[in-house]
Amino acid sequence: MTFADREYFLALTFINKQLPEVIASSLLLFANLAIFASLASAQQHGLNPASLTFDSTNAAGDTPDSNCYGGGSNTCPPDGGGTLCAKEETSDCRPGPSVTPANSPKEGLQSLLSNERLPRAKPPDFDREIYYRNKLEFSFDVGWHPINIPFPFDFLEGDSYTEHPLKYTLVPIVGSLRWQMSGIGGPWIFRGNWDLTASGSATAIPRGPETRYFSYDMGIRRNFVPRDQRIAPYGDIRLGVGEIDAKGPKGVAYAQGENWPEFTVNMGSGVRYNFSPRCAFSAGINYMHLSNLDLSEHRPTPTDPHWGPINYGINVVGPMFGIDVQLSRHSQPAER
Repeated sequence: MTFADREYFLALTFINKQLPEVIASSLLLFANLAIFASLASAQQHGLNPASLTFDSTNAAGDTPDSNCYGGGSNTCPPDGGGTLCAKEETSDCRPGPSVTPANSPKEGLQSLLSNERLPRAKPPDFDREIYYRNKLEFSFDVGWHPINIPFPFDFLEGDSYTEHPLKYTLVPIVGSLRWQMSGIGGPWIFRGNWDLTASGSATAIPRGPETRYFSYDMGIRRNFVPRDQRIAPYGDIRLGVGEIDAKGPKGVAYAQGENWPEFTVNMGSGVRYNFSPRCAFSAGINYMHLSNLDLSEHRPTPTDPHWGPINYGINVVGPMFGIDVQLSRHSQPAER
């Protein structure tokens, strides 16, 4: 073999040897890019990245000899058999590394696209973490009711809307347990839920002949709940019975006729602002009515000598403020 033939053979062997390595290296780089893309997608969307595993150890379990496989003067045939080297019989070649991807780059891209197409879980509405069935809350409300009005339901009794000359100011202080009886339901602006209220109330009377009124009340409230809003309007009504230090029997004109029983009606509306699912603030307007339902008997006086039932009630309106704190830790149902 001449020197030129030998150089030609070495050049041809080098090209045949390097071409598979270039192809394998390109595939490996492409597969690694697919892995990084998969990891980035998983971090962005919270998905498990596709697993692409490569085994780049040689078949004999050894590291290839840099003097034989991979370049230099002792280059081996592409098959890596080790039986024939470009240099004379002194060469000791080992099999070249074999790249065996567990998943091809095409499969990696398909897996990535599949992950991209997975439907994203819809986050639950914020309001469903606040209003749900069997939630139990404690509320503390304070009012200031200085505005005196006629009894709103006089028309049901055939009476005219008259206002008594004796004026009152009531300051109700109310502690309540609120039990949400249902989850959120209803269409449009009526979307919301109901809660049942049991209250104990102590009412100070800074203006008027009486000084205090204690009662037990029960009622119901409708929460009108917009979607994903912290503010929710409400409307409620409470009925109760209690005891007052009546001054009517002591001769005070237009005062309450007897200590017990004294009945009360509260009707109000307002808005509730939810700081979190566990704590909220409310503000609104409340109407409060006290009367004895004509159960007391009027005794003759110099100004009114007639016998008969008497019922000079109290009808006042004013603002009401409160806080609501969650007591129970029931898990709210999933979004339906």
